[in-house]
Amino acid sequence: MNKIIIIGPECSGKTTLANDLSNALNLPVIAEYARDYISEIKYKYQQSDLIKIAKEQWRKEKSINQSLTIFDTDLITLKIWSEFKYKKCDPWIINKINEQKDESRLYLLCNPDIKWEFDPQRENQFDRDKIFQIYKCELQTLNHDYFIIKDQDRLVQAKKIIKNFID
Repeated sequence: MNKIIIIGPECSGKTTLANDLSNALNLPVIAEYARDYISEIKYKYQQSDLIKIAKEQWRKEKSINQSLTIFDTDLITLKIWSEFKYKKCDPWIINKINEQKDESRLYLLCNPDIKWEFDPQRENQFDRDKIFQIYKCELQTLNHDYFIIKDQDRLVQAKKIIKNFID
């Protein structure tokens, strides 16, 4: 199974790119579960909520039988966010990330070079560049194939990268 995973700091165009790629390439897209979860709870989320989000995101990823699928995030995002916000991460998340090291995964890392827009779930308008560097380090440490998507022609860049990845 080949997985195309869109990741990056908040408000870096991940969801837009995932949906645009899905439409352009006629591929399924798996949405970021955290958005649904956080919009449903009646309190400010806590670190203990991240493991619930992670388990459902992982379950959704594992339920896909299609040969090529686009994912609007994965467990790496939850690890980075947990460590950034709470200074620690649940071992379950780290173990699952390590289990995925040998899978065929292509990461498209969105650069936060687009204007930040308010959203009630967004928290880090001023740390996006710092978080972007954390993503880069994490992907390099895990030795995953990744490409940085930046500027305005993100869909064109991503389509070209994916074409080279699957050919």
